[in-house]
Amino acid sequence: MAKVRVGRVSEQIKKELSQIIQTELKDPRIGFITVTGVEVTNDLSQAKVFLSVLGSEEQKEETLKAIARGTGFIRSELGKRMRLRHTPELIFKFDASIEYGSRIEALLEQINRGERQL
Repeated sequence: MAKVRVGRVSEQIKKELSQIIQTELKDPRIGFITVTGVEVTNDLSQAKVFLSVLGSEEQKEETLKAIARGTGFIRSELGKRMRLRHTPELIFKFDASIEYGSRIEALLEQINRGERQL
C-alpha cells in the first residue's frame, strides 16, 4: 500500500515540477528542460528529480545553477500545489539516458548502413 502512494506522489511531483519550471521560473539561464523522473523516499522526506537539458555542457551547467538558486521557490510552490504534511527536500540531478539512447540509435543506424566506423 505504501509503495502505491509513493508512486502516486512521485508522479504528481513530476507533473507539478514540470509546470512550475516552465511557467513560474523566469530565469533566462534556464534552457529547454524536461523533468524525466522523480524518485521519492518511502517517508516522503526527499525527492530526487531527474532533469534532461537540451544544449551544450555550458548550457547544462548554467541551467543547473539556475535551478539550484530557485530550489527554495520551487519547493514552496510545490508545497502550495500539493496536499502533503511536509514538502520533500528536492535534489536535482541530470538524466543522461536520453543522450545515451540517441547515441545507441546513431550507432545502430551506422551498422544498418554497413558502416563499421565507431
